[in-house]
Amino acid sequence: MSEAAAVQAAIGDSEFDRDTAVTLREPGVYDIDLSAGWTILNAVNGGYLLAVLGRTLADALPHRDPFTVSAHYLTASQPGPAVVRTESVRTGRTLSTGQASLFQRDDQGREVERIRVLASYGDLDSLPDDVRTTAEPPAIPPIDECFGPEDGPGEVSAASAIAGRLMLKLDPATLGWAVGAPSGKGEMRSWFGLADGRDHDPLSLLLAVDALPPTAFDLGLSGWVPTVELTVHIRCRPAPGPLRVSITTRNLAGGFLEEDAEVWDAAGRLVAQSRQLARVRLA
Repeated sequence: MSEAAAVQAAIGDSEFDRDTAVTLREPGVYDIDLSAGWTILNAVNGGYLLAVLGRTLADALPHRDPFTVSAHYLTASQPGPAVVRTESVRTGRTLSTGQASLFQRDDQGREVERIRVLASYGDLDSLPDDVRTTAEPPAIPPIDECFGPEDGPGEVSAASAIAGRLMLKLDPATLGWAVGAPSGKGEMRSWFGLADGRDHDPLSLLLAVDALPPTAFDLGLSGWVPTVELTVHIRCRPAPGPLRVSITTRNLAGGFLEEDAEVWDAAGRLVAQSRQLARVRLA
């Protein structure tokens, strides 16, 4: 098998795996070409970026599974070449902590930092099975009773390339905004998967928490809602099958809102949680 074929076999045939794969240039420095297939309007999706940096840190650190990942989005990323620089902060027996930053060149050729991540990694398979929780999976109608971007006007899918790479089926109860009647509750619920059927893993969970339409739509707002900061907790390795994602907003003030997300796997387990701070356009 050629070296190129070996690399392809290692990362799998999924578009998500190919588009998040990085190439080691030298210790702590990785190259990637950010795919235009994961954009919303002209900006690269924040969950895709988080998965890119998550995969990079999994390669750079001795532990493979993200436990907690905190990202600050500094400038909007664009499709095209980028470099990721990593640093090991601390290595322990059960957890390793590292940081990573993604850089791109601007129109003047200057290097600009796009996103910076601090994360702790471990081994999800080593965690005990004991679960004590009051959390319950969101009640979402069956997939065939929910609606995705392909069910709306053609311009909806055309504006967001990422829509073609995802299986999104939104709960009709959270879709009033799509017909001009937002509920004002700040809720979004959906079935979630990758369009090519790839099974979920901890890296795809980093994408899942930031892949739904923003809850600002359900508040009657429109337009781009850029993420300022996003923290994700991965609780366990997801079972095969579609995920259920629930996102809520309780407070919008001063042009900023928070979004709390829960991700549940096909076995009914809470596999990921997140909170992000995002900016909204009020005018």
